[in-house]
Amino acid sequence: MIILGIDPGTAITGYGLIETSGSRSSLLDYGCIRTASNMPAPQRLDKLHRGMRQLLEEGRPQQVAVEKLFFNRNATTAIPVGQARGVLLLACAQCDLPVAEYTPLQVKQSIVGYGRAEKQQIQFMVARLLQMKTPPKSDDAADALALALTHAQFLQTRTIRGEDINY
Repeated sequence: MIILGIDPGTAITGYGLIETSGSRSSLLDYGCIRTASNMPAPQRLDKLHRGMRQLLEEGRPQQVAVEKLFFNRNATTAIPVGQARGVLLLACAQCDLPVAEYTPLQVKQSIVGYGRAEKQQIQFMVARLLQMKTPPKSDDAADALALALTHAQFLQTRTIRGEDINY
């Protein structure tokens, strides 16, 4: 199964594409969709939407995992990130893809085993789990890969339990 992880953001949206087979996951692609800070908001959202549609068409994921919005410090960033997240989810809906949502705490617990793990620990474990020679340099791409791996673990657990993976 091919899973796309998305770490939404207005300036930088991280993505990670993996393929899973049983308990094994392999890296297909990862990176970031970037928008310029001097672009008007509608054009930034359009660029994110077009970039996501291109990823979906080229990568052909069967499932998508996206980070749930969580703001405990700066609520003013919630609106732009929410808008970015909305256009990314719209692209997924237009392609009839199922989307799962995970909190940062769930991802950290799944990947590192500790809910307060640091970014470097996430990057290290993502590289180890995907047999990468070096960890992803971008935090956003590493987080997106961690989301995809978290979803792969979730699906595997449901399969082992004999539960339906359609949600």
